[in-house]
Amino acid sequence: MAADPVRVLVCDDDDLLREALGMMLAADERIAVVAEAADGLDAVAQAREHAPDVTLMDVRMPGRDGIEATREVLAAAPATRVIILTTFEDDRYIFGALKAGASGFLLKRTSPEELIAAIHAVAEGDSLLSPSVTRRVLERMATHPMVDAAGRDGLDELTSREREVLELIATGLTNREIAEELTIGEATVKTHVRRILMKLGLRDRVHAVVFAYESGLVRPGRR
Repeated sequence: MAADPVRVLVCDDDDLLREALGMMLAADERIAVVAEAADGLDAVAQAREHAPDVTLMDVRMPGRDGIEATREVLAAAPATRVIILTTFEDDRYIFGALKAGASGFLLKRTSPEELIAAIHAVAEGDSLLSPSVTRRVLERMATHPMVDAAGRDGLDELTSREREVLELIATGLTNREIAEELTIGEATVKTHVRRILMKLGLRDRVHAVVFAYESGLVRPGRR
């Protein structure tokens, strides 16, 4: 039996771009666009009504900008995952989106193939940032760490192996690279990642990176 398609909400105030995104996603039979929204307020209403698996969210929109709309969409439909899709590669948007709970941040110049792959990855529980954005997140967290006492307490919930895996996640390694580093199976790494996210109450891998820096587990200049 074929898996159910990923249900997507497309939010953008540009009518032509919204239509183009819909046509692009329709080319993949594993994706179904269930609703569209032209502004942040409508995005929240559509998310509440349709409970999409993934929401593509523009940043600059009338009524509610994409950052605030992301926060409200996740409150209205907690199971949805938000991918910020924007032309603006600005630190305010990147970190605002992450704080709001977004699971991905892609630039609008991303190819159709990459966008479709990102939707499927995020729907399956992964997080996704464009390579340039990933570098900026890691660099920002490394040079401006914000050590949080509550984060240190959260580390106590992890086993020594889980701490090790979290530290490697925070340095940007993939599951395969972590498996090679620790000489364990990739499936074992995935299990550790799931347990880390569950124990720390984190949405996804991106927020695990932020937690690792804020808790002081990873510090500037450290591999």
